[in-house]
Amino acid sequence: MAIFSVYVVNKAGGLIYQLDHYAPRADTEKTFSFPLDLVLRPHDERIVVAFGQRDGIRGIKFMVLADPRQAGIDSLLRKIYEIYSDFALKNPFYSLEMPIRCELFDQNLKLALEVAEKAGPFGPGS
Repeated sequence: MAIFSVYVVNKAGGLIYQLDHYAPRADTEKTFSFPLDLVLRPHDERIVVAFGQRDGIRGIKFMVLADPRQAGIDSLLRKIYEIYSDFALKNPFYSLEMPIRCELFDQNLKLALEVAEKAGPFGPGS
């Protein structure tokens, strides 16, 4: 299972945080010329990416892009909200609606994503 990205959007619709958690490395570089020769094909007759969203405090939205087979996205969103409350909002140098630049927030978010990918859903005591 994979969690691809995490986004935090403020109430005005501005992106205040983005984390690309699963970024495959490109071994070769491809250049394109106009018109593009791209064809979209369904993969295994299902959607490849699932979308989860949670409305937070004061209109801030938390979004996660993940594999549809990934379990526990709702509990992961609750955990991200908890991490945001603990490490961004309690930071005296952070003000609402501004980009999140907090090292503790980054570290704890990455740890929560790793736990979610390995173990699935978060328990009530995590």
